[in-house]
Order: sequence, then structure tokens, then C-alpha cells
Amino acid sequence: MPSAPSTFSDPSRTNRVMRIGPRRGMLRRVPLLSHVRLGVDTMGMVAPVYYTADMVRALPDDGNRYEVVHGELLVTPAPRLWHQKLVGRLYSALEGYLRDHPVGEAFTAPADISWGRHVLVQPDVFVVPRAEARLLDWTAIHTLLLAAEILSPSSQRADRFTKRRLYQERSVPTYLVVDGDERQVEVWTPEAEFPVVERERLMWLPTGAERAFTLELTELFRAI
Repeated sequence: MPSAPSTFSDPSRTNRVMRIGPRRGMLRRVPLLSHVRLGVDTMGMVAPVYYTADMVRALPDDGNRYEVVHGELLVTPAPRLWHQKLVGRLYSALEGYLRDHPVGEAFTAPADISWGRHVLVQPDVFVVPRAEARLLDWTAIHTLLLAAEILSPSSQRADRFTKRRLYQERSVPTYLVVDGDERQVEVWTPEAEFPVVERERLMWLPTGAERAFTLELTELFRAI
């Protein structure tokens, strides 16, 4: 995972030149928030960067996935093949279900889901209401009917804690944490303190649908 960008200009300035990503010599001028300041207890240390959605959008397209949750930058390197296979299978299953029960539209990352200046996330797989999807504009996407993250070694903390708490705050009805190594799915709801762990069958009944989405986990996790 790439290290956090370093600043190397006067910390009192609100605009600093930053070295971003692994590309040698790449420089970007990114506005840092003026309220981030050095305190007495951090004298001599560089103040932490508090990211905004616009700052994340300005980061280079270098193969990493960049997200921000309440100012915290989340960086995920290129996923494993197994991760991508699970994304494709889950998306395909949801697409088939939504053709018969058109309560929403399914998408995969990359994405630009933003709830305010300091939040931008890219769920691996997600479903949004058709009314929002038809506008074909990321700024129109405010509601997630379902969000799913496929665990990777580098993303477990962010998926299970940082983004899970965000999705609960935003009252996303169903949040799935898919563990391809353990062959199980954690199902979170907004009020849950602990997930329901499914090892045989995944079910999801969105509002307005007559029949639940059902996916046998043996099919999701079958060997390539």
C-alpha cells in the first residue's frame, strides 16, 4: 500500500505541493484544509492531512483505489484475481435478479459515491434506486439499497470497520462483507452490533420486490 503523501513546503500555507503516488517526479498542488495546524504537542512534526472528496478525485490514476471517510484516506492496491472473480459473480447474480424485480440498478467499482465534502467511497458492488441511476450522474447517487465489499488482505480494517460504520450511519439497508478465503458473507444492517454470518445461502429482500434475491454460496465461491 502506498505511503501517505508527504508535504514539503511551509506548513503555514494552505496550498502545498505534494508528491503523490509511486510515479517518480509527479507533483500536484493540492489544497490542504487551513484548520489543520501544528499544536504544541506536535512541534516539529508534519500535521496530518485531512482529505476531502475533491482532493481524492485529484489523485493520480495509478492502479490504486482511493476513498475518503470523514477525512481519512483509504488506499487499496490492485485487487487479486479471486477478488475480481467474486465481484463479477455477485454482480451477475444481482443483475439477473433485478431484471425480473426492477427495484434498482447494480454497479461495480470504480465509482464516486459522495455524502458530503469529506466522504467518497467506491463499493465493490452496489445497488441504487432506478430513479437515481437513470440520471447517469454520480452527483445524483445518494441512496444505496445494497453495498458489498470483497475482502482483500489490505482492505479488511477499512471494509469491516471504517466503511461499515459509514454505511450504518447512512442507513444502507444491507451491507455485505464477502470473505472469499473463509467462504462466508457477513450481513450488516444499520442497527446491528454484530453481523449475521452466512455460510450456505445469501438472501436479500429489497423494498418493493415480491421475491427475495437468493444466491447459494457454493456457487459464489466455486473454484475457478
